[in-house]
Amino acid sequence: MTTGHDSTILTREAAEAEEHRRLSPRAAFSDESRGREHPLPPDALRTGFQRDRDRIIHAKAFRRLMHKTQVFLAPEGDHYRTRLTHTLEVTQIARSIARALRLNEDLTEAVALGHDLGHTPFGHIGEAALSESLLAIKPRYPLLDAPFHHNLQSLRIVDHLEYDGNGLNLTWEVRDGIAHHTGSTRAATLEGQIVATGDRIAYINHDIDDALRAGVLQRDELPPGPIAVLGTNHGPRIKTMIDDMVATSAGSGEIRMSPRVWDAMMELRSWLFANIYESSNAKSEEPRARALVRELFVHYLAHPEALPGDLTPDSADDLPVRVTDYIAGMTDRFAMNTYRELFPAKAEQMIRIPWRT
Repeated sequence: MTTGHDSTILTREAAEAEEHRRLSPRAAFSDESRGREHPLPPDALRTGFQRDRDRIIHAKAFRRLMHKTQVFLAPEGDHYRTRLTHTLEVTQIARSIARALRLNEDLTEAVALGHDLGHTPFGHIGEAALSESLLAIKPRYPLLDAPFHHNLQSLRIVDHLEYDGNGLNLTWEVRDGIAHHTGSTRAATLEGQIVATGDRIAYINHDIDDALRAGVLQRDELPPGPIAVLGTNHGPRIKTMIDDMVATSAGSGEIRMSPRVWDAMMELRSWLFANIYESSNAKSEEPRARALVRELFVHYLAHPEALPGDLTPDSADDLPVRVTDYIAGMTDRFAMNTYRELFPAKAEQMIRIPWRT
């Protein structure tokens, strides 16, 4: 592409130079990326992190997020969060923080958009079911990576599974942020660290909102201590966390919250696990969903010929990995419809939520 000296066009080179003028010295700069496994010719207009964002948005795994559960299994109503809307809320929160701290918004956005690509159907219960399935067969497959971790599956998707097995060939910084958005180790970039905490900010708040909408929670049941610190409503709570994170992180060299707000957020998170995520009212279908995932795993492990052609295992040791790839990539409704086709006699009793939408 020829741009000449037209000052109305923001070229990649100009965008990279602008990053150095505008962003904090602690930001990750596009032209200082550690690069890709397979080098690409530079784009005329987009920086490397912008290209990664675009590649993720156009990935099949990203589109499937719209039909993956966030908390409530196949809820009736159009306003409950899905894994896709969760991803978009994380992206908005993370970009707001990155902009305020003069960090790289494009890197932050790319990490946020890709962080949950590897999530299973049926939310965290699907992740638990896959972990149980993998651990059960690990004695037969000693090299098997178990339990299942959705962040590592997200990385596997962008590295190997998308684009007909070629992967998205993302930059090192985006891959690092995706891999470390959860777990005991932090992302190497501040932008990746923002996404990790932004993920918690998003789901703590929108899961309360969905629980209120579902009638499994009343506003006056929320724990008074954390609510007094964070705020009584959805918007004020998010603003409190964002503002605190920006103020506390500014000039510190790391992404963090003040102890007061962090402790309140984590106390509220623990309360949600005890009263929403693990409650019988909100999760009455979980045993069936868990069993459904486990039975699909056992079936495909016994019948590898039924796997899609692009997931044909390379060896016996590769079989459980390919089965995991297939099941983890399923949407909720695809998993249910597949189960119904494989086990029609048991399907209606396995999970009492709509099979087809």
